[in-house]
Amino acid sequence: MSHSRATEDEVDRLVAAWRQERPDLDVSPLEVLSRVSRLSRHLDRARRAAFAEHDLESWEFDVLTALRRSGKPYELSPGALLRATLVTSGTMTNRIDRLAASGLVTRHPDPEDRRGVLVRLTALGRERVDAAFAGLLRRERELLAGLGEREQRTLAALLHTLLAPFDASDGGAH
Repeated sequence: MSHSRATEDEVDRLVAAWRQERPDLDVSPLEVLSRVSRLSRHLDRARRAAFAEHDLESWEFDVLTALRRSGKPYELSPGALLRATLVTSGTMTNRIDRLAASGLVTRHPDPEDRRGVLVRLTALGRERVDAAFAGLLRRERELLAGLGEREQRTLAALLHTLLAPFDASDGGAH
């Protein structure tokens, strides 16, 4: 542990307790992964708050950002949305229906496939997702405020190294 007693956190206390109770085990993974887990909970709260400010649920944000990232004309097939959001086709159909009823997306025939449809982001959908994304980035910057730019780049590189094998084994699905 390289931090002072004044900056001791809950994970330091958890690790110390396990070292006391189970000195036979190397509990050092907890020093990293328990912090990642705790940070994940804070990030989840920040995401939900950013989306709520713009009357969006997390699932709505996921679908709308997939469309927004696709570039003009901000449209994808339901199949492409499935791959981008990792949900079942029934769930995606329900989500598209709800987003369309809210005026955030429209469906129209796919000119390349007579049987297919494309889902397109509406102007309202684009406005809402752009505002929510800006709010999310503001909140994420707040979460990272304790780190300088160089530390953030170092942390990003370390996390990339840690996650790369998982992304490779599942085709980048997560």
